[in-house]
Amino acid sequence: MASPRRASIHTPLLSVDYETRGEASGPVAVLLHGFPYDVRAYDAAAEIIGASGARVIAPYLRGFGRTRFLDDRTMRSGQQAAIGQDLIDLLDALEIERAVVAGYDWGGRAACIAAALFPDRVSGLVSVDGYNIQDIAHSGSPAPPAWEKTYWYQYYFQSERGKRGLEENREALCALLWRDWSPTWTGAEAAFAASAPSLHNPDFVDVVIHSYRHRYGLEPGDSRYDDLEDALAAEPKITVPTVVLESGADGVAGASAADDRDFFTGRYEHRLLPDIGHNVPQEDPHSFAKAVLALLT
Repeated sequence: MASPRRASIHTPLLSVDYETRGEASGPVAVLLHGFPYDVRAYDAAAEIIGASGARVIAPYLRGFGRTRFLDDRTMRSGQQAAIGQDLIDLLDALEIERAVVAGYDWGGRAACIAAALFPDRVSGLVSVDGYNIQDIAHSGSPAPPAWEKTYWYQYYFQSERGKRGLEENREALCALLWRDWSPTWTGAEAAFAASAPSLHNPDFVDVVIHSYRHRYGLEPGDSRYDDLEDALAAEPKITVPTVVLESGADGVAGASAADDRDFFTGRYEHRLLPDIGHNVPQEDPHSFAKAVLALLT
């Protein structure tokens, strides 16, 4: 497997570290990781996509890897509007007019936000588990108890004990999440070691804790994103061509991705991946790459 090229670029708020593969002149695919993962999730999938002649970009999200805030005074927000705007800011900084955007977990949310609110910048969307935009106004409504059980970490992070737990035990806690969320993936423990260094970003804890508190309406967001959050509260439809990949063995419970069908009004395809857990691109890179390539071509 060829090594990716590593680079960084400044956006209005961040120095974004990213990896790139493939042809610089090819159609662009931006691959976005989730929490608590990093760009290693895309090593195999990016290699396949890049070999097709595409330009593949895999950025480290805010709070991960070597991505850094430019100003110490900037709020370490992890709210959904922030990660969505970060994606658009990255496209601007790299002078990319349009791209296929693809992701899971936090990265899938950023990709959905860009597709919903900036469709002129997105030529296609690959989203794991459907419409990932948060309905914060109804976040206090209880889910079925079997689902709630799998959300324990989200409730843990609401407390100062949970924040300290993430700070002091970040690798042990995040490795546990990897195993729980991908119960059929025998390679989780070995793969985690390659991504663990990215969790030691100085802003990791603050960004993560804010993300999980803001989504429940328990902590205010950064005011610079108020207009975006208002737009997201309206649950905007996604009009761009979309492939939804559904994890058949995801350890984080939730509704079927098929239940989100009405949020997608453009060309749409739903693909179920049996026996694949939460970290789809790393567990099944061929299926993930195939979905991206279908939109690139």
